[in-house]
Amino acid sequence: MPKVLVSDPIDPSGIDLLGQVAQVDVKTKLSPEELIQIIPEYDALMIRSGTQVTEAVIEAATQLKIIGRAGVGVDNVDVPTATKKGIVVVNSPEGNTIAAAEHALALMLSLSRHIPDANQSVKAGKWERKKFTGVEVYKKTLGVVGLGKIGSHVATVARAMGMKLLAYDPFLSQERAEQLGCRLVELDFLFQESDYITLHLPKTPETQNLVNAETLGKMKSTARIINCARGGIIDEDALGKALESGQIAAAALDVYASEPLGDSPLCHLEQDIILTPHLGASTEEAQTNVAVDVAEQIRDVLLGLPARSAVNIPGLRPDVLEKLKPYMLLAETLGNLVGQLAGGRIESLDVRLQGELASNDSQPIVVAALKGLLSPALRERVNYVNAGIEAKDRGIRVVETRDASVRDYSGSIQLSAKGPSETRSVTGAILGEDELRITNIDDFPINVVPTRHMLLTVHRDMPGIIGQIGSQLGSFNVNIASMQVGRKMVRGSAVMVLSLDDPLPEGVLSEITNVEGIRDAYIVNLQ
Repeated sequence: MPKVLVSDPIDPSGIDLLGQVAQVDVKTKLSPEELIQIIPEYDALMIRSGTQVTEAVIEAATQLKIIGRAGVGVDNVDVPTATKKGIVVVNSPEGNTIAAAEHALALMLSLSRHIPDANQSVKAGKWERKKFTGVEVYKKTLGVVGLGKIGSHVATVARAMGMKLLAYDPFLSQERAEQLGCRLVELDFLFQESDYITLHLPKTPETQNLVNAETLGKMKSTARIINCARGGIIDEDALGKALESGQIAAAALDVYASEPLGDSPLCHLEQDIILTPHLGASTEEAQTNVAVDVAEQIRDVLLGLPARSAVNIPGLRPDVLEKLKPYMLLAETLGNLVGQLAGGRIESLDVRLQGELASNDSQPIVVAALKGLLSPALRERVNYVNAGIEAKDRGIRVVETRDASVRDYSGSIQLSAKGPSETRSVTGAILGEDELRITNIDDFPINVVPTRHMLLTVHRDMPGIIGQIGSQLGSFNVNIASMQVGRKMVRGSAVMVLSLDDPLPEGVLSEITNVEGIRDAYIVNLQ
């Protein structure tokens, strides 16, 4: 019988489920040395946030098949080392969806009716009914920033309460937004028109301090903002000043840039703010859900079945994985690229396997393409298992086609992404020793090694235009690593791709688009 080690406190329901198929040993508060000493005995490891599964632990785990984290993140697991050793790492990305959504709604209603302050007033022996006159959410406008699973549930409940819904999510299709009863708008419009704003975004460099002094200045003086997503999305100093000055009406936060919160200026505000200690997932049901979810996945893997929420590459035999790995990386890179060219709001993705690749298993390549497409928005939340689900939730239709007749390369991948107004396509192949190449952009032949920082232009093929762009970049101290131009005919349209040593500074793109003959220009940042 397989053996499972549970090294952190886990809800008993998960342990009971595992006990049906394995011997379960619960040993909490192990030192790193103790864990390394006993881990060779076990086929599976179930943890929460306390156990640090380091490279040393994984290297000592001679028969470990799966590591299950009963929660959302896997920051305490060395995932690359686990992947290298063929150990599946799983988490429970949806176990706290309802809990987090309900907490956001609870904070919204608490702000509206001054519930915390009224509670303290009554306990202090006062009876201040007039002071705590509230407002109704009925017929008010709720702006939902991020329509993933949590944001979608908030929107569904708010709609049932009679609220009007605005939403911002650059990776959600119009059709899916309409199904939720939301009107998709630009972010500035949402902040200007909403009576309530609720944030449901991952923390990324793009979302860091998304709500700042400028953003808060666009809100109504009667507006209220709620953050149960990630700390750091709101500039807390700017929020404190906006509340003190009456620039906005109120705010409720469950997450903070630094936790525990400590002696923050927000703590000294006497009213119009509610602060809770990261309680979004703290319900009995959520704790049970994540324990059962991860226990089921550990059980399935021990029985030889695939895991549904693996954060590394699951379900492929080592020989198949070794063969497809370069093409999965190519598909992920192309997905990232075509998503940025199409503008983010994708309605459909056509994945075409060409040449010899047409006879291979398409699923890993399709999943890798979707992971690349969604990565700019979802970051660590999207993986090789949930990419298809995340795409479906956003209304992205996936079409798989094969064409063995294409013989430009032994095998190539073409991705076509349809956005609201146009379709963009990119093609790539593997050359030599697993070298990735972009071979076509919007039917323009090209030969580019993908790099982290790239500039892409669509322009009229005319003398001097390349030199002008080079001069513009030089004036901003941007170094060009390589340049490729693709065209179909002399003096017609052309595509140019510049590989850059550094990211483009602000203002460069607008200067480039002002160059005569430039029709479009795109900054592309590949992960």
